[in-house]
Amino acid sequence: MATKSEIEKLRRRKRRRQNLIRATVQLFAWAGAAVLYYMGFSLFFDTPLEYEMKHSTDAMREQYEVLTQRYDSLQLILENLSERDRSVFRTLFESDPYDFGSETEQGRSSTYEAVVGRSTRQLKNELRERTLRLEGQLDRLNATYDELQRRIDAAGSARNRIPSIQPVINKQLTLLTASYGMRFHPFYKTLQSHQGVDYTIPEGSRVFATADGVVKDVAQRNSTSGQTVTIDHGNGYETSYSHLSKIHVRKGEQVRRGDIIALSGDTGLSLSPHLHYEVRVDGMRVDPIHYFFMELTPAEYQRIMRIAQSGMQSFD
Repeated sequence: MATKSEIEKLRRRKRRRQNLIRATVQLFAWAGAAVLYYMGFSLFFDTPLEYEMKHSTDAMREQYEVLTQRYDSLQLILENLSERDRSVFRTLFESDPYDFGSETEQGRSSTYEAVVGRSTRQLKNELRERTLRLEGQLDRLNATYDELQRRIDAAGSARNRIPSIQPVINKQLTLLTASYGMRFHPFYKTLQSHQGVDYTIPEGSRVFATADGVVKDVAQRNSTSGQTVTIDHGNGYETSYSHLSKIHVRKGEQVRRGDIIALSGDTGLSLSPHLHYEVRVDGMRVDPIHYFFMELTPAEYQRIMRIAQSGMQSFD
């Protein structure tokens, strides 16, 4: 039979075991609670590292959007300045017309192929570089335009003597039926140089002077051009208006841009009622379409260029 001291030892050993088990259970319970708390906290809240990483990404995204908007705005301004600059250069310096064809579509395709597979960091760096280049081009274009504007202002009233509008009312741009260049002659049935533009308009339509000048010649009868008015604008510029039905000006008369000088007709060698209009610079005939810059917007200029490039039938 166990003694009293032995029984006491067994009780103490039993209590220690129970305390150990209770402590172990409590430890696991606290650990589980901590894990559940961390999981719950992670679902609804970010750790400092996660918070910093997310906000760093947000800042990069906002900066990218700002740069994209800045790039789009600069691109639009650059395109508008380019169109305006080219129109002025074409008029003042007789530069060759540029191509309005498929350059834009080809550029979009090549741009898409170039950016596929690149990282966001690469695209961001390239966008920043392109934006800086565009800003440089914009500064140069502004400087060029300011220089042109200075020259135009210095010319004073001489700029009013540059043909710069259409000789008829053609707001929809649909009356132009034959452009400058090689065209099939309606009577000779051969390919010949057509050195002006034809407007198919009803007989008796108003014909306007396209710039200030002096009437150089009034031809009442001509075997091919019919009744014709020629205006000398000075500085080497001349314009002529042919196949008229009635002439309202006389030789030596001063005219201003927009004055009604005649009515259209069907005189001379003409397939049907129309106006044949020419622009000459230092005696050389040039494409009149490049001299409508005061009247046409860049978009309208592109449209009339496409119409002119479609290959039309001349009427004289």
